[in-house]
Amino acid sequence: MEVVAEHGVSVVLSSHLVADLERVCDYLVVLAASRVQLCGEVSEILASHFRISGSLRNPATLPANQEVIEESHTDRQTTLLVRTDEPILDPAWNVKPVTLEDVVLAYMSRSRDDQLVPGRRPGLAVVR
Repeated sequence: MEVVAEHGVSVVLSSHLVADLERVCDYLVVLAASRVQLCGEVSEILASHFRISGSLRNPATLPANQEVIEESHTDRQTTLLVRTDEPILDPAWNVKPVTLEDVVLAYMSRSRDDQLVPGRRPGLAVVR
């Protein structure tokens, strides 16, 4: 950290210890299945991802500006990790902030789940 501060150099770290990365990194690139799943300033990533929960609901009914990264459902409740640059205004949702580890694990899981779909070939995608 001294060298970075003193000389203004960049350092590339590779680690599975997300909590450590959150303390020292400004920019994050998440790789899974040999593809970039997520990249951006750590502060912007945290500001644009939320855990929302509420009564059982189809995620397809969310506004177009809310991308579902991870979802889980029980008989009565839906819990989603969503990415959005706009406020979540629906009062039916309980909105909570997420940790960087929550976000990284969700993107890693999503990548794994995409690989498990028979006949699905990875395609090109735009990373926002």
